[in-house]
Amino acid sequence: MTAPLPKVAEPIGALEPSSISCRDSAAQALGVVRDGVITGEGPTTKDRVHFSRALDALDAAWCASILTAAAVDHQPVSRAEAEALFEINDAAAERSDEGRFDDLMAKAVVHHAASASGLPVPSRTVALSPETAIESWAPTRAVGVDTEVLEWIASQMRGKRRGNRTLMALVATIIGAATLPLAQLPRVLDIGV
Repeated sequence: MTAPLPKVAEPIGALEPSSISCRDSAAQALGVVRDGVITGEGPTTKDRVHFSRALDALDAAWCASILTAAAVDHQPVSRAEAEALFEINDAAAERSDEGRFDDLMAKAVVHHAASASGLPVPSRTVALSPETAIESWAPTRAVGVDTEVLEWIASQMRGKRRGNRTLMALVATIIGAATLPLAQLPRVLDIGV
């Protein structure tokens, strides 16, 4: 289990949780975090030293604050939000967040995958919390998991220089690589047989 995320010091404009009105505005706010990770500049890096292509605990806290804003807390994580997290993951060559972002990203992507498959998911505050083990709410059987969603996740992960091991393990075990015919498994997870 990872340590709790630090609190965001001063919410700024579109990044302020009260400014998040829907999943689209949350995805746009995550884009602002991505831009700050890429350039080392912008509202998420205000009043602190932040190098380009670096992700720290405060960047992870921004993402958590955006994803758990009151307006979206009881809605499933959208594909646009999950894609924004993949973009942040790809942008961050250096990490100093003690695995906090990887934990958040894995939980958010699984939240999206489960809900897109019609499976029940808890509120984001519960599901994405560092104190909540993903195994406590994620699907434990492959039954009902949409193969298209698994293929989308695999396509997001394929060929990336930095993989999310937690997410990869969940795709392979919890989320249900077992739903795919064995012959498709190497293609989906980009592994050799």
